[in-house]
Order: sequence, then structure tokens, then C-alpha cells
Amino acid sequence: MAQILGLPKLSPTMEEGVLVRWTKKEGDKVSPGDLVAEVETDKANMDFNVEDAGTILKLLVKEGETVKLGAPVMILGKPGEDTSALEAQAKGGGSNGAANEAPKKDAPKQAPAKSVPDGEKPPAAKAGAKGDEATETTKTEAKPAAKTEAKPAAKAAKPADAPSGKVLASPLAKTLAIELGIDLRTVSGSGPGGRIVERDVRAAAEGGAKPAATQADAGAQADDDDEPKETALAVRTARQMVPDTDADFDDIPASNMRKRIAARLTEAKRDVPHFYLMRKLDAAPLLGFRQRLNDLLGDRGKVSVNDLIIKAVALALRRVPECNASWAGESIHRFHRVHVGVAVAIEDGLVTPVIRDADQKGIGAIAAEVKDLAERAKTKKLKGHEITGSTFTVSNLGMFGIERFTAIINPPEGGILAIGTTVDEPVVDKSGAIVAGKRMTVTMSCDHRVIDGALGARWLQAFAELFEKPELLAL
Repeated sequence: MAQILGLPKLSPTMEEGVLVRWTKKEGDKVSPGDLVAEVETDKANMDFNVEDAGTILKLLVKEGETVKLGAPVMILGKPGEDTSALEAQAKGGGSNGAANEAPKKDAPKQAPAKSVPDGEKPPAAKAGAKGDEATETTKTEAKPAAKTEAKPAAKAAKPADAPSGKVLASPLAKTLAIELGIDLRTVSGSGPGGRIVERDVRAAAEGGAKPAATQADAGAQADDDDEPKETALAVRTARQMVPDTDADFDDIPASNMRKRIAARLTEAKRDVPHFYLMRKLDAAPLLGFRQRLNDLLGDRGKVSVNDLIIKAVALALRRVPECNASWAGESIHRFHRVHVGVAVAIEDGLVTPVIRDADQKGIGAIAAEVKDLAERAKTKKLKGHEITGSTFTVSNLGMFGIERFTAIINPPEGGILAIGTTVDEPVVDKSGAIVAGKRMTVTMSCDHRVIDGALGARWLQAFAELFEKPELLAL
């Protein structure tokens, strides 16, 4: 028997998806586990695999369409089955019977016709006559209202012709006119409905403005506009920050990923009590260790600073397991395994592929895995299990020259480490001499429900030791 298949939940936070492409077409036979479509979720492009066997009778969604979770996407059944009823159900969100019952339910019951004596109006006629009376009453009552409304309209129209009347102009245009000494009553507006906007005032100033209005006129205009001086001052102060309301702009449709990022980060910043611990570390030992590793590897690959940081974070979480945790409302989840998320910037936003059991993997294995995940993240080829389950995250903006920053925690994790760039600066060595040094600032964002200040400081101390004595990463 034919059945409708809805869009399944392909990631833990998925609410809708874009059907990127169909890998099967109508008439194709499928078996359980077969890939039928590729769907862009809030995390990445995911595979849509069917769980039933049959023939694809109808594809209900076109490529590129956005589909809500559980919405109908295809009809599966036996060859030759009639799908018209299921198509109507999918299109209307319900069965045909339900659609037909709605008008009947709302329609009033019709009473059987009765004989009416001559000279007496039938009920319908009486109702009609009463309705006519009501209509006349409504018309009578409406007249004064219309008359009342017309007066202000006429009054408002009058100042448009009078030189001393109210001028239709944007707040920025009014402020600019005062600064440039332009009388707005002499300026023609090019905005909607003849409204004067910034460009009109500037054009009037460039073309030779008439003498500025007197202080009394300016005061009268301010009174007419009902705008306090504080408002004008605020507009003047914010000129470079807030564009004119009539300025041109483009509305860029937000992708599912961007929408989800906006929702998740808003939720995290609002609901998670963040606090921050910052520490400046000596980066010279780590950079030297990385150089030696890459010399040994030769053409077999490269190790980045970020790879070493991931390993140090994982080992620090193993040393201080209280930070490898998350808040669960009535309890704290203490994770047994260390899965480090790595923030990767892509065109649509940010994804966080996960290095599982990072504390148990060698530096070379971490480097190869990070490279593979980052490349597939940028082409949206990551699988669901590769972007979920992290217990702590690393966000590195050092490659962009950012010296330090604070990152927003990725719920339900208890912390995230923000990595800045390496900076050359004078430092005091153990002998007291001032020498050239290399310093890197790291900032730990902590969920105060899980990690207190002393606990976070203890974890950061463990991380600093591993960072500044990088040989420990190989043990």
C-alpha cells in the first residue's frame, strides 16, 4: 500500500532542511538504507536514507525547496498504485474528507420551508427589512465619523501649501538641514509620498541654499514636529551609525545554518552564565616543537599550532575531568570520554566537527583528522555523527591576526577556549633581563553552573603547562 514519507530528523537540532538534490527519481525501486536525497540542515549536508522498500511513485518536493521537519517529501508504494488521494492529502495537510467537512460544519442548518399567510412577510423578508434598517442606521452613524475624520485630513493638507506648515521629512534630513542652514520648506522631496530625505537636503546645499530660517522659525518647526531637542541631538550623534530610513539596502536570505546559529547563540548567551579566564602564554617552546615535528614528517604531512592546542586541551581535560562536563538542570554530566570540537568557518557560517577521543590520539592522527574534517566541512560533506557529541570546543582566530577574544559557549558544553595570534613582545627572562619573546593569549569561557573560578583556573593552569612544555604532548 502506498504511503507518504516525511522529512526525517537528520541532526539533533534540525527543524527544517533544504532539499539539495534527489539521488533517485520517480519509478526507481529502493530498499531499506538506500540514499534517496541530500538535505542541507542547520549543521551540514546530510544523507536522507529510506527505511522501507518499494517504488518511488511521486516526488513531492523540488530541489532547492525548504521543507519543515516531518513534511511530506515523497510517496512510496507498489508500481501502478493510484496516488491522487495521497497527493491531495500531502498538498492540503490532511485528507479530502476533512477538507469537505469544514464547509458543512460552518454552514447554518436550513429550516424546512413553511407556508406563510398572505399579507405577512416571510421570516427572510423580515430579516431583510431589519437588515436594511440596520444598514441605514450604520450609514447614519458613519456620516459624523467620516466628517470628523475629514477635518483633520483637510487641516493636515492645508499646511502643505502654507509656508509655515509641517514639513514631511526624515529625522536625518531635518537634522542635516539645521546644520547646513537649509529651509526645508524650500526643498522638494524625492522620497516616498514626497518625503524629504538626506540626499534632497545635500542637493539643495550644493545647489545654493537660501538663507537659514530664523531661530524663531526653527523653534516653531520643532514645536510642530513634536520632536524634543534630545531626539534631534541623538539623531545627530548617530548619523554615522544609523543610515537614513530611505537608504538602499539588500535583504540577504538567511540559510538554515545561519538561522540556527542565530537561535543557538542567542539562547547560549541569554541562558548560560558566562565568565572568562584569560592567560598569556609563552608560545616559543610550542613553535619550536612544531618545527621539529614538521622537519621529521617531511612530505608525509604537516602539524599546525591548532593541532597541538587540540591535543593540549584534551590532555588538560583528562587531568581536570571536572571541566569535561555539562549542566543538565538537576545534575552535572561528567563525561567519561574527551571529544574536542573544532570551530571551522565556512561560507554560510560556522560548523564544529568533532575529534573523538582526542586525548588518546597521537598528534599526527589529530592533524590528519582535522584537515579531512575541515575540507569536508567547507564542501558540506560532513555526516551527522561528525558534528555532534563534543564535550569542549576550541575556537582559533589567531590566523586572522586577532590577539585575543571571548567565545560563546556551545551548549551543552561547559567551556570553550579562544585562541589568539602569537605576538612578538619584550619579556623579562629568569635572569631579569628584557629579551624578545613570543606570547599568545588564550581565553577560557566557562559555564558558571558547571565550572567555578578556581576550577577553571586549575584547568587553565594544566593547559598552560602542556602548552609551554610541549614534549608532554607526546607522552
